[in-house]
Amino acid sequence: MADGYDAADNGKRSYDEAILAMRAKHIKAKKVVHIGDHELILGDCLKVMSELGRVDHIFTDPPYEAIMHAAKSGAARRIRTDGRCPLSALNFESIDAIREQVVELCAERADGWAGFFCAPEGVGRWADAINNSSAKYKRACVWIKPDSTPQLNGQGPAMGAENFIVAWCGSGFARWNAGGKRGVYTHLCNPPTRHGKHPTEKPVSLMREILVDFTCQGQTILDPFMGSGTTGVAAVQLGRCFTGIELDPDYFEIAVKRVTEAYNQPSLFPAEKPKPPKNGDMFAEVSA
Repeated sequence: MADGYDAADNGKRSYDEAILAMRAKHIKAKKVVHIGDHELILGDCLKVMSELGRVDHIFTDPPYEAIMHAAKSGAARRIRTDGRCPLSALNFESIDAIREQVVELCAERADGWAGFFCAPEGVGRWADAINNSSAKYKRACVWIKPDSTPQLNGQGPAMGAENFIVAWCGSGFARWNAGGKRGVYTHLCNPPTRHGKHPTEKPVSLMREILVDFTCQGQTILDPFMGSGTTGVAAVQLGRCFTGIELDPDYFEIAVKRVTEAYNQPSLFPAEKPKPPKNGDMFAEVSA
């Protein structure tokens, strides 16, 4: 070794880079990054997903419908007064033209759940697309936003919630970890931990709760619209394997940084222990 040069280390890095380049070419991606057991992919999910193997579950925040894109673009012109990252316009196309294709690919690739965030106006459209696929539409869950932006012009009620649609893509009956829990999730839009570089970023706490309810440790979670990597951060924190796909190079690099930081941070969340089965007596009398 001379002047800090390590031939063995340099050779390993070159080998790893060659393997990743081959992987990217194979799955029709522009770039692949491995962070431990997690894989982040720069590319078009419509091209990449057809080249991937099966995964346990898919949870993603795809683009909004066109009508919501117009509304969000108007919101981006407002000046924030709370000192946080300014609102930005949505710099990607709406989901309308590719919704059915996305649903078909997810139904083909997932062995369990597929979840899609959407505005309330999009629930029916997602349900129709799912019902026309091999997946089984299950529920429109609700994310309650206690700190959502008020209707500043005062001409009607502000939006205080967002939906995420869940569909079962596996065989047999649908299975999850939350028993009879209602599909209602309450989390701040702008918690102190918000990264803020993506215009539709979801809270990490929200994604953690969803993954705990719908997935198990060690399972693989795919997010085909990864954005800035919030689902990946939650998956890493909870001991899930994560695969994320993102089309925008800037958001991709943000996601790589955030997932790497989560991977390098000691786990703050205890290992989940399955609840022991509780056997009831079907002949027991029910007291009045």
